[in-house]
Amino acid sequence: MKTRKLFLAFACALSALAAQAQTQVIAHRGFWKAEGSAQNSVTALKKAAEAQVYGSEFDVQLTKDGIIVVNHDDTIGGYTIAETGYDTLKGLKLKNGEPLPTLEDYLKAGKQLPGIQLILEIKPHKTEAEEDLISAGCVRMVKEMGMEKQVEYISFSLHVCEQLAKLAPDSEIAYLNGDIAPKEVKAKGINGIDYHYKVFDKHPEWVKEAHDLGMKVNAWTVNDAKDMQRLIRLKVDYLTTDQPLEAKGLI
Repeated sequence: MKTRKLFLAFACALSALAAQAQTQVIAHRGFWKAEGSAQNSVTALKKAAEAQVYGSEFDVQLTKDGIIVVNHDDTIGGYTIAETGYDTLKGLKLKNGEPLPTLEDYLKAGKQLPGIQLILEIKPHKTEAEEDLISAGCVRMVKEMGMEKQVEYISFSLHVCEQLAKLAPDSEIAYLNGDIAPKEVKAKGINGIDYHYKVFDKHPEWVKEAHDLGMKVNAWTVNDAKDMQRLIRLKVDYLTTDQPLEAKGLI
């Protein structure tokens, strides 16, 4: 009986290690190709959760009056977000008819979906002062809602990533730009790389280098099955994709 218990415990440990080593899927801007969905919509987040993927990625921008809204581009409906007050923007609709969500709206929806990680991308802004403001605002709101374990951060701005490392040192933070080696990223207090998949064609050794440094590795935006298979063989931790169901099927 004792031997059997030891065997079962060992088998469970191996299973857990295998699960950790397996590449996981992140829906790019949510599962926006699902019926009734739209990029960066709350519906896209909910559809990603229904698809049972690891995470749902989304983008945030800062309005002129300091409200954080969820949108990929720095413009919407003919307005430049950074130059426009939220009262003007709040009536705008996404392609599925939903109102433009604020970060608060999105986090509230995500908190009701504890099985999925929220991958929060802070877009680069024109000044470091704006980047400091949006970084601090995001971290503060996440902490106030008690979602530190459910929210992970990414950015193309190295300055934003460095700020996040100071503000939320226990969080998962990844740099997106793909222009520096993992050891340089790690030296800045950032614990992940999230690079375009073609970067890993040029630098496949960066996956192992990052793992040896205790860093996570993500590849974006991977929509072709052959590219997915190649990156899975490289043992990246995550694939960010517009085709989450196809990626799950391959894995």
